Amino acid sequence: MGEIILRGEFLMNELEKLGQDLARLGVKSGDAVLVHSSMKALGTGLTPEQVLDCLQTFLGEEGTLLVPALTYENVNQEHPKFDSQETQPCIGLLPRTFWKMPGVERSTHPTHSVCARGRLAHRLTVGHEMDDTAVGPHSPFMQLAVVGGKLLFIGDVLEACTFMHGIEAIVKPPCLRETPETYLVNGEARRYIGMSDFGWGSEFQRIGDILEEPDIRRGKLLEANAYLIDARALLAVGLMKMRAEPYSFVTDISQWI
Repeated sequence: MGEIILRGEFLMNELEKLGQDLARLGVKSGDAVLVHSSMKALGTGLTPEQVLDCLQTFLGEEGTLLVPALTYENVNQEHPKFDSQETQPCIGLLPRTFWKMPGVERSTHPTHSVCARGRLAHRLTVGHEMDDTAVGPHSPFMQLAVVGGKLLFIGDVLEACTFMHGIEAIVKPPCLRETPETYLVNGEARRYIGMSDFGWGSEFQRIGDILEEPDIRRGKLLEANAYLIDARALLAVGLMKMRAEPYSFVTDISQWI
């Protein structure tokens, strides 16, 4: 019985510390925040549900929590069927937990959907189906910049910044290849434009080198290195950098493939 009580006290302390760390990093009540995460990096006994509830509680009733629900591993041209209610995300513990939690809305895209809960959840997820690219202007990623939202990276996962694919879609660097694709989305056949950097490897972690405070803030969330990025600033600086240097966020890997 004593061990159970101590365990409960430990978890409560962890949740309290996580909230304090979020505040120090610059997350505010009322923010719209899209989270890329490594649960392992947190180094905690907290469950994914507890971490998500802590984030949502911290953002408050006026805030919005967004989590990518990418499905590119299990939805592709060999297996082109996507169902918003049935197709599980292929990335990470938080995405695999969040998409089935009460009150969560999911955008409609076969490989790059996003789940959201909070005041702007519907505003940010509706319309993704109008885009023919994964991270188009109506996607939650790009709309996050429109509403003044933030990107939160839990762990050293800047390379997972899906937002950068939206910048690629605008700039269309020479290394980008477009291919027509067809998917069965919620029972309806839809055409999309697939984009890949075939022969090149994405180096999105370089966004940490082109942004300065307060547009990027660095800190810790429990044991994890953490980064909080202003989406509007990343869009502006990323566009400028990629237009000036189209290969600034890729590495030639053709020699290895």
